[in-house]
Parts: sequence; C-alpha cells; structure tokens
Amino acid sequence: MYPQWLFTKNGEPRQIPIVQSTTFKYDTSEDMAKLFDLEASGYFYSRLQNPTCDYVAAKLTSLEGGTAGMLTSSGQAANFYSIFNIANCGDHVVSCSAIYGGTFNLFSVTMKKMGIDFTFVSPDCTEEELNAAFKPNTKAVFGETIANPALSVLDIEMFARCAHAHGVPLIIDNTFATPINCRPIEWGADIVTHSTTKYLDGHGSAVGGAIIDSGKFDWMAHKEKFPGLCTPDDSYHGITYVEKFGLEGAFITKATAQLMRDFGSTPAPQSAFLLNLGIESLHVRMARHCENALKIATYLSTNDKIAWVRYAGLKGDKYYDLAQKYMPDGTCGVISFGVKGGRKAAEKFMKSLKLAQVETHVADAKTCCLHPASATHRQMSDDELLAAGVTPDLIRYSCGIENADDLIADIEQALQNV
Repeated sequence: MYPQWLFTKNGEPRQIPIVQSTTFKYDTSEDMAKLFDLEASGYFYSRLQNPTCDYVAAKLTSLEGGTAGMLTSSGQAANFYSIFNIANCGDHVVSCSAIYGGTFNLFSVTMKKMGIDFTFVSPDCTEEELNAAFKPNTKAVFGETIANPALSVLDIEMFARCAHAHGVPLIIDNTFATPINCRPIEWGADIVTHSTTKYLDGHGSAVGGAIIDSGKFDWMAHKEKFPGLCTPDDSYHGITYVEKFGLEGAFITKATAQLMRDFGSTPAPQSAFLLNLGIESLHVRMARHCENALKIATYLSTNDKIAWVRYAGLKGDKYYDLAQKYMPDGTCGVISFGVKGGRKAAEKFMKSLKLAQVETHVADAKTCCLHPASATHRQMSDDELLAAGVTPDLIRYSCGIENADDLIADIEQALQNV
C-alpha cells in the first residue's frame, strides 16, 4: 500500500509523507519497462500514480468496503472516468435525473458530444419504469445516494437489482452520505464515486475526487458489453484487464493505466495529504453535521415564513423511510427549503445571513448556503430543474459544525428581513 523505504522501524512519521515528485528513478531501463508493461507494481510518473495519493485511496477504499480505488483531481473527473471506463461512442447509460447540476451537464451535454447517450429517470420511478429505460447498448446505471441539492434518497437495492438484471453495474456517487453513514456496496452498488472536496475533506482546502470498485461485478459474464475490460488492450501489448488483474483490480487498473494516462486528471500529493487529514475526523464531524441539520430542519418546519423543508432525517419527509433503511445513523448536514415569497424572498434571505456564507461550496465544516437555480444549476431549463428536484425558491443550506443555536439565531434574524 505504501513503499517501505519511506519508513524506518522506529521513529516513523506520524503523518503520511507528501511525495511531491513528478517522477521516480530506477536502476535499469528493464526495471522501468516492467512498470510500463504492467508486469510489476511501482511508480514511474505521478500523472498515473503517486505513493501519497495511493495511500489515501487505499484508506477510502477500506472505508467503503471495496477492493481497489483511485483518487482524481475532482469529483467531476471521478464521475467522468467511472462512466467512460466502460462506455464508448455509441453506448447508452441510465442515470437518475436528481443529480448534481454539474454532473447532469457532464452527462447530457459534454458526454453526449462524445457519442454516449443518457436516459434520465426519476429517483422515485417504479421498477417497471426503470427497466423500461434500458437499451441493448446500456453499459451502466448512475445515481447519488443523497441527491445534491434535491436531497432525494435513492433506493439503492432496487436500482442495483435492475442494473444487474440487465447485466450492467450500478455506479453510486456517495458524496453526501459518506461511508460513515452509508456504504452503497453493501446494498448492491458496484462502483462508488466521491467528490472528496466535500465532507471527506471537510475544511475547504483541496478539490478532489475518488473512485472505488467493489470488485464484485462479473465483467466476464457480460464480456460482449465490456470489451475494454474483457478483450486485449493493444496499447499495453495485448493485456486483458480482467484476466490479468481479476475482478478485484481490473476496473481501477484500466482507469489508471488508460484514462489517467491519457486525460491526466491527476490529484496533487499535497491535496491527498489534506484529504487524509479530513478523513481522520470524518466520523466525528458527520455526527455533528447530522445533529445540527436535524435541529435546524425541525426549527424551519415550524416557522411560518418557510414554505417547505426537505431533509430525509426529518420525520414526515418523503424519503424518511428510505433514509432509515440505508442511513439509520444519519444522512448528511444539507437541508433544502423554500422561503415564502419565491425567488426574490430567497435572495433577500441569503443576503441577510451573517454566519452562513453564500458559496458554491457545500458539505463543509463551516456553514454555507446557495441558491442553485442561480448558480450550480443555472445552465438547466425549468423542466430540467423540476426533474432534478430544484425549484426557483430552493435554498441549499449546508450545516457546519458550529453551535446549532447560533445557526438558528442567524436564520431567525435573516427571516425577519424577508
């Protein structure tokens, strides 16, 4: 997991070393050739792999219960790689419509230009409706554990059952729940992605992403669908990834050896180091985020200036039962709500906040908020906004780990100006 030459038997560093090196030296060209042929493990260029990044990826893989993982430069890169690793021009993917606006744009615009077609389904679709979305060339199903910012909760077991019935993997973005509150692999997901920029980092210092493979999906059982994994790769002297690295390592090895090699969405070792610091306190922070969010959601639900509140941890919420099934110890610290008076009232409310900062960021130790229709989702049409669960009055409020009473007082004074 980490090169032993970085450590001594006694007096080893308390924190992981930052290997801030673009390249790595070897005694002979033959030693390096083995790395380029994927015949030996090791490091030769940080665009593909780096010891600091691999250490943190291994930690996150363990937290999610996977068999292999990799870090990327952003959550967007992680979601792109997770799809493009198995879907090519002419292929099709089924995706939940209630996903982060940037991911929706990636799928519906950018990857569409690459010849990959997406069908978007409601997170509340029936099993029959979901099955109807599949095509002969479907290669994957994608969804978010907790949608950003709609806060719908995905029925992971149902989506996994349908995906597997059609011979394709289920990819789950677990950014909001984190592995502290939900481990999608245990419910049938095959690949898990993260924007590590959010709760995993926690301190707003480093942009990053991650992909974790469960090692359970049988690619060879559906090899006609996944030639990239199940047939020889000419760019690596005819290696067949599943045969060479098994189900446990094929997906991540291909994503590293091909996609990271060619696209270079490389995580910085310094960013991986900062991510590791965040992960160390994740289990403590998530409990506080959820505690604060439930208190604030309860307060909002009784305030006569609030039109509606959406928080899956709140009794009576549409997704409360699903949240209790998949996340009984808490969901996340993000609340969506609407202020009576619509868009203008929402904008006035946000301008009046003093503790909570208006930012693009979310899922941070510091409380922040956003009006998605004017920011992260502004590229979407009104119909697309509604399909994603985003109304013009929606405010995404991300509870930090400050004192909940102070946050409620801040909301109260802001509402007085509406």
